[in-house]
Amino acid sequence: MTRAPSHPVKPAPSKARPRDPLAAGARDAAQNRAAGHNYFLLEKYEAGVALRGTEVKSIREGKANLKDAYGIIQNGEAFLLNAHIGAYSHGSSNNHEALRTRKLLLHQEEIQKLTGKTQQKGLTLIPTRLYFRNGRVKCELAVARGKQHWDKRETERRREADREARAAVARGKKS
Repeated sequence: MTRAPSHPVKPAPSKARPRDPLAAGARDAAQNRAAGHNYFLLEKYEAGVALRGTEVKSIREGKANLKDAYGIIQNGEAFLLNAHIGAYSHGSSNNHEALRTRKLLLHQEEIQKLTGKTQQKGLTLIPTRLYFRNGRVKCELAVARGKQHWDKRETERRREADREARAAVARGKKS
């Protein structure tokens, strides 16, 4: 027969570290902030990216940059060009090239839609962000049309007007 303990026993605290928000998918690994400024983003698609192991580890470290990147469709396949993924800090001599062309993984119907859209004059594929979903790297691609200089000024004017309106509403609530 076992004796009941004389004092309450607390379970041992868990030693598991909280997961990195980047790796858990709670935060974007890379964002292309200039895309919204330089282009009208019309439609967005989610694509997987075919990467090497050191590239995934570099993205987890936050060493990805999409600023000058763009997408193309060639021979029924989608590719990501000019996306810079820095070298992995603990990599060996077999580290990846920073600016290599990477294959995008899309369904065939999506590739056909994108082919039709990118053949229209003035439309292109721009990656807007890289993020993790279920441990896999995903790239958000946008079908985009370039902005003229006056479009950018108009967008900035609208943004400033919205900001002033929000500030006026906040001042009205305070008094």
